[in-house]
Amino acid sequence: MPSFRLPISLILILSVAACARMDHIGKAPSFTPTMNSTEQLAMLNPGLPLSTARETALQHASLWSGGKQSLLGDRRAAQRGDIMTVVIEIDEEAEISNSTERSRSGSETLAIPDLFGLPQRINKDLPEGASLDRAVGLNSSGRSGGDGSVSRSEELTLRVAATVMQVLPNGVLEIQGSQEVRVNFELRELLVTGFVRPEDISRKNEITYDKIAAARISYGGRGQITDVQQPRLGQQVLDAILPF
Repeated sequence: MPSFRLPISLILILSVAACARMDHIGKAPSFTPTMNSTEQLAMLNPGLPLSTARETALQHASLWSGGKQSLLGDRRAAQRGDIMTVVIEIDEEAEISNSTERSRSGSETLAIPDLFGLPQRINKDLPEGASLDRAVGLNSSGRSGGDGSVSRSEELTLRVAATVMQVLPNGVLEIQGSQEVRVNFELRELLVTGFVRPEDISRKNEITYDKIAAARISYGGRGQITDVQQPRLGQQVLDAILPF
């Protein structure tokens, strides 16, 4: 019975890894459900109101009130469930070059011509030309050199709507946004998360990615073309464990 545990475990692991690809075999990949998502829950439960019912009524009655629904109101995201626009414009270039060289040489010699007379007695029994007068001699040398260079160029321009997930005690907003675009049999995904200061949000209710703390931006996708470009699971395992 124990001999079958390894093959069964391997089959289960491969089955779980293949589930993601089974979704778009013969059809376009499915969208991620939006119902009961973390963003929808934040919109359904915006938290406690910032003003009383009486203050809200007075704001709606006055044309010059500061509420969001008024003519001159501040419509920037400020509480849980509000939506803002994240502008991602990345245009970066980096080039790094380095060269290293190291050399080492060493020599060690151990001679025991007089060790309680043992070499003289043993030398008689050794083959012709052999002797313990110079017992050990070691010579070593080593040299290593390396050259490396990195050249990278990235350009990305995107816009995505993000939802305020919660307001931290210091007033900072935690945001999360997702966007999926399906073209034929390929689904492109854009994910954005991070922390935003309310004062960094523009009057257009927009914020650039460089003002987002702990920003996590992911732009990728899934589909038939992506599956072909990725190495198979077995190849990834072998690349990770093979020492050569």
